Amino acid sequence: MEDTPLSTDDGASAKSSSRYTLIAIALHGLLAIGLLYQLGLGVWMEDIPKSPPGIRAEWFNWHKSIGLVLGLLIVLRGAWRLSHRPPALPDHLPRWQTWTANANHALLYACMVIMPLSGFLGSSFTPYPIKFFGTALPRLWEASAAMKDALSAIHTACSYVFMFTIAAHIMAAFWHALRRDGILKRMWP
Repeated sequence: MEDTPLSTDDGASAKSSSRYTLIAIALHGLLAIGLLYQLGLGVWMEDIPKSPPGIRAEWFNWHKSIGLVLGLLIVLRGAWRLSHRPPALPDHLPRWQTWTANANHALLYACMVIMPLSGFLGSSFTPYPIKFFGTALPRLWEASAAMKDALSAIHTACSYVFMFTIAAHIMAAFWHALRRDGILKRMWP
């Protein structure tokens, strides 16, 4: 069976049963780069000393700004995914691999929602304004140390789950690339 080439438009005319659309591929790539950057930055930022004042806040505000942009991209990705069915996994895959792939993707999507949401909400409960590339956003509610701590704990715990899930996703991609079983081909334009 021969694959139909992807079109040069929005990818909607791509053969839906064998490949992802160009928009899905582009959103995957943008989010992969952005999320890996954010995770690395988040881990690195924890070691920035609180003194002298300002440096730590600048990096945290940068992280929050990028997080808000990624949150919007995640909403776009989710909307695209809901309106464009992903290609089916090949029948030759063992059931455990299909189940694992589906579970991994579900966990990736859950983390993509929980991470920016818990980060934004946690930041909104601090006494400091959330700054989007330098512009303070309106305060939604009063500061609450208890809510900030709870949401920060969720954000941090989810980051570890997310890193593990991304690592498993990348390892599976390499494994399928080595096997040349056609799985990775679905994601290339």
